This record gives sequence, structure tokens and C-alpha cells, in this order.
Amino acid sequence: MRMVDLIADKRDGKEHSPEEIRFIVKGYTEGSIPDYQMSAWAMAVVLRGLTPRETAELTMAMAASGEQLDLSGIPGVKVDKHSTGGVGDKTTLVVGPLVAAAGIPVAKMSGRGLGHTGGTIDKLESIAGFQVERTREQFLAQVRDIGIAVIGQSGNLTPADKKLYALRDVTATVESVHLIASSIMSKKISAGADAILLDVKVGSGAFMKTVEAAEELARTMVEIGRQVGRKTVAVLSDMNQPLGYAVGNALEVREAIACLSGKGPDDLTELALTIGAHMLMLAGRHETFAQAREHLQELLESGAAKEKFRQLIAAQGGDTRVVDDPSLLPEAAYKLDVLAEQSGFIAKIDAEKIGRASVVLGAGRLTKEMEIDLGVGILLNGKVADPVTAGSRLATVYANSPESAETARREIMAAIEISAEPVERPNLLYTTVAAT
Repeated sequence: MRMVDLIADKRDGKEHSPEEIRFIVKGYTEGSIPDYQMSAWAMAVVLRGLTPRETAELTMAMAASGEQLDLSGIPGVKVDKHSTGGVGDKTTLVVGPLVAAAGIPVAKMSGRGLGHTGGTIDKLESIAGFQVERTREQFLAQVRDIGIAVIGQSGNLTPADKKLYALRDVTATVESVHLIASSIMSKKISAGADAILLDVKVGSGAFMKTVEAAEELARTMVEIGRQVGRKTVAVLSDMNQPLGYAVGNALEVREAIACLSGKGPDDLTELALTIGAHMLMLAGRHETFAQAREHLQELLESGAAKEKFRQLIAAQGGDTRVVDDPSLLPEAAYKLDVLAEQSGFIAKIDAEKIGRASVVLGAGRLTKEMEIDLGVGILLNGKVADPVTAGSRLATVYANSPESAETARREIMAAIEISAEPVERPNLLYTTVAAT
């Protein structure tokens, strides 16, 4: 078997056999297939695509390229949750404790933020003492003990995907729905999930800018799940404006705690309840969405979900006092209000531009090696369709230098559009995709 022949086959639109897919993944991971040949193959995939069977085979081959977490020692159906990334997306901080409080084990490996999308691990590290590194034994024991653990992704999971992802980034081959879907699903499968809930973001702050593109990605991932025996459901949610009001690590933890206390923003609360309800259904806990959502609403109102978050922090060495006193979280030295220049209605809050403003402040990183500032960020004061008056506060910038605060203020002003006429409130949720 020669790689040059397989490149030619895919260039000509032919379908690879399972053995050929495994040969490609194994050879590239081990180094016998060089970058230039893998680049040519990836471009052929971008242009010709993969069949559903090929996509599933590629996913499983990448999952098998490194460690695979065995969660079979944890009782119950293990449901993993994945977001395709967005601005202000602190959903895992709410959904994890909420679902765990319902008795569904949450064994979550999360990543760090890169670019304008924040990472769950960075947010959790804004809690003093919180340890995101755990041995496999500690991780599994914690899930068995309290029902939840959230740790950083292991360096040994899906090495084939890590290598291919880096190559795609510099060879203009990122935009393949089959390669994106395989990348995401290989990590979820290697992490040991029995079932997978996908939150596919749509809009200016998301990778998928249109509902059509997001739905194609969702259907591709759900089909992979079906082919490899993992129950998978995808929810399409809006990312044309940031989720909630807070953007920035400590600020987002504050907002997640407010949500777990029953005082969170409507959109974050609704998304958390929706995602959590689907996770309960995937675990077989409820037959209908309405029953599952009602169960989770009760757990929010009773304080059980907030208490589960406290248990998570304690188990991973964090300062549990932040649950009742969020002022203990890191806070920036400077605050600068962003004021409306005219009266009217908020017509647009460009999520990507808000995300970029947060990176200017230091809340995000442009390379994996960059240090982030946990206390800085942006706190919006309204959502699309809300009324504003000239001189009123649109947002507050939290910064550690006057210069970065002013730069971020200008970015935020460019991101927010105000209309003289009333604006229709946008949908938070678009559609749900499940296997047929």
C-alpha cells in the first residue's frame, strides 16, 4: 500500500477501504507518511469529501491512535457534552453540576481557549487552588465519589488528530466538514463516552457562520455517532451575540455561579436546561424532554446543582468560598464603561468582535503558549433588542492597563450597533439533530 496511490484515489473521488484509512492514520502518526503527502490527501478530502463510512472509519482510527479512557467502572450511562466554541460560553460550568446533581455521571475532559473562544479549563483555574491535572485513577475515583470531574485533556488522547489538526491549520484544509466532524468525535470517543451531546454554535462568533453549515456539521457528527454505536444528539444554538453578559474567565465563573443560584441570564439558563435535558434523555433518565427539563429546573431552584459545583471545587482543591462570595475571584485593576452615543435599540452585538476585544485585554490567547489574565474581560449590559438611551452603559471593560481598556472600548463600540427602530429578539435555539 502506497500513500501516493491513496492520494490519487481520493483526488479521483474513489472511496477508501477501512484498511486504507487505518494505514493513512497510522503512517502519519508514526511519521512514515510525511507532511507533504498528508497535506495533499487532506486537500483531496476538502475537494472530494468522504463518505459516511469513511468519516466514521477515520474517526475511530484517530481515536485509536492514542490512549482511550475506559469509563466502564463508573455505573450508569456516561454522557459527554461538547461545544464547538463561542464567546461567553460558560455552559459546561452550569450543565456539568446540573446533570451530576440529577445522578448522571459527568466525566469531562475540557480544553483551553485559543483565539476569541474561551476554554473551560481556563475559567476553572480562576478559582484559587483548583487543580485541572488529575491522574486517570484520581479522575475516575472522583466521578465515582461525587458524580463529576472536569480536567484538562490528556496529552496522549488522539495524537493523530492533534498532528492532522496542526497541519490543516497551515495548509488551507480546515474547511472540510468531514475532517472537522472526525476531529471532534474522535476526542469524544477516546474520552470514553457512551453517548454524546453536541452544542453546535451558529453565527459571527462561531466557526460555522450559517445555520445551513452548522446543520451539515451536526448531521455529519450525529451520523458518525450512529455508525460507531454512540447515541448522539446535536443542538444548534446562536452565537451571533455572546452567551450571557460576561466574557472573560473570572467574570464567566461569576455568571455561572449566578446561574446555578437561579439568578443567571435567561439565555444561559435556557441553554443549560436544554442541553442538560437532552443529556438526561440520552442517559435514559427521562422519556420526554419536558420531564427532563422540569427535573433540572427543580435542581436549580433547590440549590442542588449549586451544591454539586461546590463539591466539584472541593474535590479538585479549589477555594469553595467563591460559591457564596464570588468577589474572591480575580478582579482587574481598572474598569471603564462603554457608553451609548445614541438612543434606540441594540440591533447587533458582534460576538467575534467582542471576543477579539477580550483577547486585547488578555482574556484569550493567540497561541497555546500565551499566558492569560484571569481577571480581565467584558461585562455587557444588554442583549439584542434591548432599549438603550444616549449616555447609558452598553458594557463595562475590566482591564489591567488603561491602554488596553481604551483599545477594548473602541472594539466594543464597533461591535455594537444601535437602531432607531425596535428590533426583533433573535432565537437562541435553532434546531435539534438526532439519528433517524
